[in-house]
Amino acid sequence: MTDQSVADSEVAETGAVGAATGAETAPKLEMMGSRQFPNWLAEENVSLAFTTYQTGKLFLIGLRPDGRLSIFERTFNRCMGLWTSPDTLYMSTLYQLWRFENALLPGQAHEGYDRVYVPQVAYTTGDLDIHDIGIDTDGRPIFCNTLFSCLATVSDRYSFEPIWKPPFITKLAAEDRCHMNGLAMADGKPKYVTAVSKSDIADGWRDRRNDGGVVIDVPSNEIVASGLSMPHSPRVYRGKLWVLDSGTGFFGQIDEKTGRFEPMTFCPGYLRGLSFHGDFAVVGLSLARNNKTFQGLTLDDNLKARDAEGRCAIQVIDLRSGDIVHWMRIEGIVEELYDVAVLPGVRRPMAIGLKSDEIRRTLTVAPDLDGDPSACPPSTFSRRTLGGRSSLGRTSPYR
Repeated sequence: MTDQSVADSEVAETGAVGAATGAETAPKLEMMGSRQFPNWLAEENVSLAFTTYQTGKLFLIGLRPDGRLSIFERTFNRCMGLWTSPDTLYMSTLYQLWRFENALLPGQAHEGYDRVYVPQVAYTTGDLDIHDIGIDTDGRPIFCNTLFSCLATVSDRYSFEPIWKPPFITKLAAEDRCHMNGLAMADGKPKYVTAVSKSDIADGWRDRRNDGGVVIDVPSNEIVASGLSMPHSPRVYRGKLWVLDSGTGFFGQIDEKTGRFEPMTFCPGYLRGLSFHGDFAVVGLSLARNNKTFQGLTLDDNLKARDAEGRCAIQVIDLRSGDIVHWMRIEGIVEELYDVAVLPGVRRPMAIGLKSDEIRRTLTVAPDLDGDPSACPPSTFSRRTLGGRSSLGRTSPYR
């Protein structure tokens, strides 16, 4: 186990299920997994990624060679929405949308890591309060532009290109009218969005937090579910529409015939972030902020009825039973999560950050002129390239 300050370090690497980072005088971070959580990662052959926008951290959770948890973090200001494949990661930050690419070839490793995500492209969008992200069939990132109450994509010239807005929004304005936050993709196209309300005035959603939430069918413009409490993270999985009713603490699905929300599992926290793998859902839980936005929600009553306190955590739900079968609690400086993603086929991921000079010394080289990728390995973690080949060297990227 290492003992490092999250604020001062670019990496928090732990060797135990319960792990702490933080100097004696610095805020601490502790992550405690359930007893079988590492085994579940190994059996399912997955790793996890999640964002903690309050503290500006991207976390990557995998396994060390000895089977214990590997916890890797990098700093990106107000990171929120995630979209992932095993080799590509999109992430929104305060005023940019980043695309990361894995620098390693299949079967290649760097210091025990089988994925090294390098920030390759950044779209400067300005502070749009970007929430959920999807990728369409053309490879374009589609995102919830929460500030302007619309779906948008990136532009080579403008901050964004609007592509859809809810039918009740009469004008694109930087007013966060309905707090449209969640996006579900289906067949490579936007299918559903969630909004906290149908408000069409500036910041109007705050007055409808308890029961104003809606799910909207994007192609038809129809509201398919209403009466929700601050819904987040809609997802289409196995032909069903799943959603987090964050203001009540329930994970469940929408009956698309009746529009009713059918709760499956109560989770003791403010829910945001949902991903699926096999028979499991992975959800993110946050502590509610101590302000008016999060006060007076049904979640408080549901916690009291169960003699429970809210928590910040990752939880794994078995879709066959609705039981929470594995979890990782997060305590200390991190109190809020936004998005969660499963990385299938990934054992131990890491990422390159922007806070140190590692970004200068991480070089990737395309196949040589004859098209032979083996003639010039695609990645290096040293400045040196010798004889047309990449040199991996022993230079540490963590100084």
